[in-house]
Amino acid sequence: MRKGKIVRVSGPVVYAKGINASMYDVVRVGEEELIGEVIKIVGNVAVVQVYEDTTGLKPGDPVYSTGKALSVHLGPGILKSIYDGIQRPLDEIAAQHGVFIARGASATPLDQKKKWSFEAKVKKGDRVSIGSVLGVVKETELITHRIISPYEGTIKDIKSGDYTVEDVIGEIEDKGVKKDLKLAHYWPVRKARPFVEKYPPHVLLTTGMRVIDTFFPIAKGGTAAIPGPFGSGKTVTQQSLAKWSDADIVVYIGCGERGNEMTEVLHEFPELDDPRSGKPLMERTVLIANTSNMPVAAREASIYTGITLAEYYRDMGYNVALMADSTSRWAEALREIGGRLEEMPGEEGYPAYLARKLAEFYERAGRVKTLSGEDGSVTIIGAVSPPGGDLSEPVSQNTLRVVKVFLALDASLAQRRHFPAINWLNSYSLYKEGMQEWFAENVSSSFYDKSERAMELLQREAELQEIVQLVGPDALPDREQLILIVARMLREDYLQQNAFHEVDMYCALQKGDAMLDNILSFYHLGLEALKRGVEVKKINDMNVVESIGRMKYEKDVEKIKAIKAEMAKEFSNLEA
Repeated sequence: MRKGKIVRVSGPVVYAKGINASMYDVVRVGEEELIGEVIKIVGNVAVVQVYEDTTGLKPGDPVYSTGKALSVHLGPGILKSIYDGIQRPLDEIAAQHGVFIARGASATPLDQKKKWSFEAKVKKGDRVSIGSVLGVVKETELITHRIISPYEGTIKDIKSGDYTVEDVIGEIEDKGVKKDLKLAHYWPVRKARPFVEKYPPHVLLTTGMRVIDTFFPIAKGGTAAIPGPFGSGKTVTQQSLAKWSDADIVVYIGCGERGNEMTEVLHEFPELDDPRSGKPLMERTVLIANTSNMPVAAREASIYTGITLAEYYRDMGYNVALMADSTSRWAEALREIGGRLEEMPGEEGYPAYLARKLAEFYERAGRVKTLSGEDGSVTIIGAVSPPGGDLSEPVSQNTLRVVKVFLALDASLAQRRHFPAINWLNSYSLYKEGMQEWFAENVSSSFYDKSERAMELLQREAELQEIVQLVGPDALPDREQLILIVARMLREDYLQQNAFHEVDMYCALQKGDAMLDNILSFYHLGLEALKRGVEVKKINDMNVVESIGRMKYEKDVEKIKAIKAEMAKEFSNLEA
């Protein structure tokens, strides 16, 4: 390692001479060899971002350059792990140093001693390319880990057997150069992993949340933002998405969140059961924890660590859902480091390159054809925590420019105990129109049209509420009063969902379609009854109204569908 010395210290930013480093090289700073990264070079001075507390560092202390970029170790053993922002395993560090991360603490990201049973899928003489699958390892009970070749060439030797991540499992040769193959390899976090082709976002990521799947669908490989003020349910919404979405792998990044909130996640996730398999959800999850009291520089790196791990599993052919909670805290880390670097501040003190950094991160999402020929995806769902719920601030605005789904959490809905507190009038999805064919093939031919009609009724209700506040509902014509009744059904019986109820916590698309069909049928039959002279009060007092209210707690879709026949019979018996 090349040795230099510190010439200046400014918080987490250190200026060093004599290390002859390149941009984004990892360096070791001070006698304790704190981990840092070169983020700027001015003449012969390297500006280093240190990922740990710099208390006690002083000019003259040594600095060592490793000559390598900040990288993650990719191989079996990632799943079920809890890492900090630079892929240090927190359980391993806790075992060595206690509950607080000691300065200079280091631990290998993957267990160096554990042996994995490797089954080779290629043989001697086979020609492989970068990204080809060399073999498989059973990483957890739910996930088979596909060992990906980091090199191109001809297999000279490879054997099945039990290996650690550092053991040589074979040899590859290309143009006379031989290289060892192992179960794991390194990849720089700031470099996106390559793929062959990116597909259009026309496949739904089912979430089990009616308000999202029906009105604001998220595509596999898509991007979504969940902005909202304190207490509006961002974290619970993301945890529900992590648990119930039909992704194969979940990467959850707690980026700069409060310690007690992250503690709750770290305690709850290992206890959660995967609804599809009944096994622990951690069998297909990796958590990255970088709380607000941890070093600010590592918070900036945590986003890149998470997305690189997600891309790695995507390259195996898995669908990955990445939850970033929250990108606002990540942007605050950029702002603090920018201040230390004495950069010209942009709007509200954020660096001028904030928009570019956010776009680079969200651009790494996508449903792709991988180098091995498999189809895989990375879906990014980022929470945004605007101060005071002000969506006009820079992080929210720059996020909205690049994401295609906007799920606006509303504090007033949360205060009324309406969860998920997603405001259906302010939210949108740019994927919905492109999914008409998918909905027709996988749900029903009329599902898309029903969702559009339901949204029209909700928007009409919002217009009528202004009149109601002035003159009361009884002053409205019967047709408008019926709209208010049906819109209330949509709000309370369809959109409102209990994340802690054993039945209502997840809603299959077919169940949602049947529920929506019943509510819209009630509206159309109600219009016909009004034409016959039936009073709107009689319509509101029908027994079927209570049956519609109980639909969400019914498991059997056929019983929900049967309500339609019950409804038609009751309407036919109504008299003017």
